[in-house]
Amino acid sequence: MPLTTRTWTLPGLHLSDLTLPVPLDPERPDGPQLEVFARVVAAEDGRDRPYLVYLQGGPGSEAPRPTLESAAPAWLPRALEDFRVVMLDQRGTGRSTPIGLDCPLPQGAAGGAATLREASAEDQAAYLACFRADAIVRDAEALREALEVASWSLLGQSFGGFTALRYLSEHAGSVDLALFTGGLPAVGEQLDAVYTTTWEGMARRSEAFYARFAGDRDRMRHLADLAAAGQLHLPDGQAVSVDRLRTLGHLLGASGGPERLHYLLELDPASPAFRHDLTAALPFSGRNPLYAVLHESCWADGHATRWAADRTMPQSVREDPTLLAGEHVHRSLFAEDPELAPWAEAADLLAEHAWPALYDPDALRAAQVPAAAAVYFEDAYVPREHSLATAALLPQMRPWVTSEYEHNGLRASAGGVLDHLLDLARGRRTA
Repeated sequence: MPLTTRTWTLPGLHLSDLTLPVPLDPERPDGPQLEVFARVVAAEDGRDRPYLVYLQGGPGSEAPRPTLESAAPAWLPRALEDFRVVMLDQRGTGRSTPIGLDCPLPQGAAGGAATLREASAEDQAAYLACFRADAIVRDAEALREALEVASWSLLGQSFGGFTALRYLSEHAGSVDLALFTGGLPAVGEQLDAVYTTTWEGMARRSEAFYARFAGDRDRMRHLADLAAAGQLHLPDGQAVSVDRLRTLGHLLGASGGPERLHYLLELDPASPAFRHDLTAALPFSGRNPLYAVLHESCWADGHATRWAADRTMPQSVREDPTLLAGEHVHRSLFAEDPELAPWAEAADLLAEHAWPALYDPDALRAAQVPAAAAVYFEDAYVPREHSLATAALLPQMRPWVTSEYEHNGLRASAGGVLDHLLDLARGRRTA
C-alpha cells in the first residue's frame, strides 16, 4: 500500500494525516507489516517551509496532538515560524499500529497469534524487540522517501534524542539540522554507569525536596510504612508497594513537579482525592506498556540490561524509602500492577536480551550535520556527564549546558529552548 494522506484544518493551521505501511522487521521486507502514522502541522499561510520531525520522549508515547485552546505543544508556534512539523507516532503508539495485549497483530507476527495476549512470552519478546530507536529511524526514513523529501531536520526530546542520535549514526545524509533537548544518551557504555549516576542525583533531589517542604519527609515515611504493611491502595483496590511508591520521585525531574508532589503529600492517604491523584502521578502503567517494558532497553548500546535499576540501587536508598527514584523501572512493578503483570515474562526475556549496538562512534564523528543540544545541568534522567561525552563525538555539535530548565525545558520554556537551539545550530549565538 502507498502513502495515504488526509488533510484538514484548525484555525491558522493546516494538517495532513499520513499513514504508511512498513515492515515489522527490515530483514523481512515481505514479512508482517505495521502501519506508521504521522501528522504534518503547518502554518496556514501558504509558505513552503522545510520539514522538522519531532521525536517524542518515552519510549512508548505518541506525538502531541495540537490544539488551539492550550496552544499545545507550547513550543509549536516557534517551530512553525521556520518549519512544517512532522508529529510522528513512533511504532507501537497512537495511531501507528499500537502495542496492547488485545490489539490485533499484523498477519504472521508473534508466531501467528491473533493478539499478544495469545502469544507465548518468547513470541511477545521477539515482537517487542522490533520497537526500539533503530526501528523508529527506519520508519522515519521510509516516510521521508514516501514524501519525496531529500532531507529534513530533527527535534528529539529525551528518548526522542536517543532516536535522533541513531538517525545521525545511520542516516546523517538525510538530516539538515539536529536538535536535542535532554536527549543525548551514553554511547558504548553499560547502563549500570548511567543508573549509578541517576540514583545519586535522585538522592540529592530527594534531600533538596525535603529541605524545601518541611514535614514532607515524615509524610512520605508514613506512606512507606502503610505500603510496607499492605495498607496503601489505589481506587481499584491495588496495593502500592514501597518500590512503586518510590517512583513518585520522577516528579522531581520536571518544572512544577516538586510542587505537584508536595500537594499530593498534603492529602489524607485515606481520601479519594489522594488515591486518584496517586494513580495519576505514578509513571508506569498499562496505558503505555512500552514505557515500562522497553525503558531500560532504550539505553542498551550493545549489551543486556538485566534489571539495571534494581541492581544499581544504592544500599542507602534501599534502607531509606524517603529517597526517591527517577525513571527507574523495578522488576516488582510487573508483579503488582495487574495491567503490567501480563508483560512480566516478556520483560524478563528482554532484560536478558543481548541488544545490538545503536550507535556507531565513527559514523557520528563523520556526521557533518549542524547540531545543538540543551543539556540540563541536573537532569534527573539523562546525566550531563554522559551527554557531554556524546556531544564531543559530533563535529558540528554545539551543546548548551543550563540550570535554568529541568528535563521538560522544551515544553516549560514555550519557544525559548527551541529558539536558543536554532540560533546555536545556525551559528547565530554562542552557548
